[in-house]
Amino acid sequence: MEENIQPINPVAFSLGPIDVHWYGIIIGVGIALALVLAIREGDRRGIHKDTFPDLMLWAIPIAIISARIYYVAFEWDYYAQNPGDIIKIWNGGIAIHGALIGSVITAYVFCKKRNISFWKLADIAAPSIILGQAIGRWGNFINQEAHGGEVSRAFLENLYLPDFIINQMYINGAYYHPTFLYESVWNFAGVLLLIGLRYVNLRRGEIFLSYVIWYSIGRFFVEGMRTDSLMLTESLRMAQTISIALIIGAIALLIYRRVKGLAKLRYTNKNM
Repeated sequence: MEENIQPINPVAFSLGPIDVHWYGIIIGVGIALALVLAIREGDRRGIHKDTFPDLMLWAIPIAIISARIYYVAFEWDYYAQNPGDIIKIWNGGIAIHGALIGSVITAYVFCKKRNISFWKLADIAAPSIILGQAIGRWGNFINQEAHGGEVSRAFLENLYLPDFIINQMYINGAYYHPTFLYESVWNFAGVLLLIGLRYVNLRRGEIFLSYVIWYSIGRFFVEGMRTDSLMLTESLRMAQTISIALIIGAIALLIYRRVKGLAKLRYTNKNM
């Protein structure tokens, strides 16, 4: 018997003919808090307060576009038949790996133009990036997407989840794993880890590489539970493949930079 549970309305409010979706609001809040965190730490490390806002003017639109392109590319069979849906990012469907590719390239070019160390900027921004990701996953919660396989209500109750989460995981007559929550919790833990690593005073670039490793480990396991994965082949999930590549690449780059003497400066060094 189907339960009478109403999902959260994805539209927060309307301004005339324009619907303002919770998804966009949550993403916006995540970006704002991440920016505040980066500006405060950047100021402590000798980075001008305008640097991160200036970077975000370029990085945010490029990240959104690259995230959407990435997603659409792997779901092209659908979007080729429904081209009008390509721009409907408020319905979900942006891939974080695509966003990271676009934003990292943008940050690298930006740093070259401003004569700022990319690794220094990346280290400062790392906790902000994963904070934005942790908050952003709640946009998936509102849209009832990025969930895992079917479970029972009793299973969710045994996780001591509040009713509003359990009820939102009731989709089309069944309950599902709240994988958005698993990844969000993992990412919030990552924020604390990376902020803690600031006091270890690692070599420049190593906080950012630690972020890449931490996020990729969590994403690999969470992705294995999801039912909406972008697929590289019929049996190979794209996000898991990229996660493994990023873990190996980050560890290799960390070792390489140390062996070659490219990471002599420490995190607390204020030289550009």
